[in-house]
Amino acid sequence: MPTLNSITSRENPVVKRLRRLAESSRARRDEQLALIDGAHLIAAAQDAEWQFGEIVVAESARHADETVRLLLRASSVQCYVLPDALFRQISPVETPSGLLATVRWSEPDTPPVAEADWLVLDGVQDAGNVGTMMRTAAATGVREVILGPGCAQAWGPKVLRAAMGAHFVVRVHLSGDLPSLLAGYSGCIAATRLDGAESLFETDLRGPVAWIFGAEGQGLSSAVAAAAKRGILIPMAPGIESLNVAAAAAVCLFEQRRQRLATQ
Repeated sequence: MPTLNSITSRENPVVKRLRRLAESSRARRDEQLALIDGAHLIAAAQDAEWQFGEIVVAESARHADETVRLLLRASSVQCYVLPDALFRQISPVETPSGLLATVRWSEPDTPPVAEADWLVLDGVQDAGNVGTMMRTAAATGVREVILGPGCAQAWGPKVLRAAMGAHFVVRVHLSGDLPSLLAGYSGCIAATRLDGAESLFETDLRGPVAWIFGAEGQGLSSAVAAAAKRGILIPMAPGIESLNVAAAAAVCLFEQRRQRLATQ
């Protein structure tokens, strides 16, 4: 098991850097590091063989079984132990777990596979929604996730926590021009709509689909909406007009998966 180096001062350079990563999206982008909290996310990153910067443990968690198991797998990683009060100052979440780590992220080396399913987010600003939709993509076998302008930062702490390890399963792409990217897609491009749309449950979704979902309030931008070749209506009970965007994505992606499993 690696040595736990003790840090007790908030002026320590490691503490200052971790605090910047917790608070600043620019710092995370410039350093291409994400701050992940909790044994589940750290284990998921280890399983996916991602590169760690360091692992940080709160004093009260250093002897916990899950801490020991994770540290045994981190023999080549720099590890630190902090007093609980100091750990809380650098934790990116409101209820710290006692374990956090930095992992290095980068965009995929290749563009999204044109023949695969895509989850495309256009201006989805709520971090919880972005993370939940990424988790749904992973659960339904969608591996290409594209975030357009205005989305919550993919590697922000709240997105990471909501995604529950999906970052280490899907490929996360950032695009500044969704219409141009979608123009090269070889399958069906679909968006949920209320008017002029076909029922989700009557639509053949067995082929590749690029699902596009827009901002919580405004929906899709006009240019991205124009790229959708198929409008999908989610049948709802009378008097209900819409769903939360993450719920809508879950309904659509699992209907797609249901259809494919039914034909196997």
